[in-house]
Amino acid sequence: MDCFAVARNDAKCHAESKPIILRALARRISCKKRSFGFHPQDDRVLKKKAAFTLAEVLITLGIIGVIAALTLPGLLAEYSKLVVETKLKKFYSQINQAILLAEAEYGAKEYWYSGTNSVETDADGNPVPGSSTAEKWFMKYIGSHMTVIKVEYDDLARPTYFFKDGTALKQMNASIQVSSEGDMRDWTFYTAYPDRCLELYGSEENARGKCAWPFMYVPFTQDVNYKYLVGKGFEPYKFSWDGNIHTLKNNCKGSKPEFCTAWIQLNGWEIPDDYPYKVSY
Repeated sequence: MDCFAVARNDAKCHAESKPIILRALARRISCKKRSFGFHPQDDRVLKKKAAFTLAEVLITLGIIGVIAALTLPGLLAEYSKLVVETKLKKFYSQINQAILLAEAEYGAKEYWYSGTNSVETDADGNPVPGSSTAEKWFMKYIGSHMTVIKVEYDDLARPTYFFKDGTALKQMNASIQVSSEGDMRDWTFYTAYPDRCLELYGSEENARGKCAWPFMYVPFTQDVNYKYLVGKGFEPYKFSWDGNIHTLKNNCKGSKPEFCTAWIQLNGWEIPDDYPYKVSY
């Protein structure tokens, strides 16, 4: 009598006995396993084969670590580029929108442009917050249309305006030692707060094109050196530029990184593939 017949006979003869019925069912299942080539020891073999040895796990983790070490720096650099591009484009759009709003309120920008700076000092000679004419001018016409969270002064009473997104803007020549039309022309936008930026690169000059980005504001002038800036809003530094993009590239890659901002602008606010510096935010 084959295995299936035995199972059927057990179930028929002992229909009133549940334990025997269960044994019959178990025997029937066992028979099916054998008919398909399975044996009881097969389950143990499969379970044993499904596990990994410690050596295999360690080797896999090692491979993953090597791949991460090779790819992570590149991924972080690409992410930094994307963040800097976004911050530059956002700042350029927001500050020029602020100028348009100020013109709607106060008239053409050349009429409210100011080029002088004075500041009150305390008993120790430190600038009194809010007393700088440069700060008053900026906050009245431009800062009022932007999210300025604080203002700080350097030792020359040049104000730096801090924005909510972790960026900052500094008036480079709005110093108590300077009083001319040029005071409001030169600005530096930071994609990281200035202290962090300068800590990374050591000086303002070394940080240009990396986390410090020169801009200019020239509402009016007769000087031909400003022909690509005059009458516009805040524009990347283009003083004495000849209009050739290769000049921007060569200056950026050479000894004049202040031209890097303009090169990025002409590339659609995307950092070129052959950009020479690692950028930071």
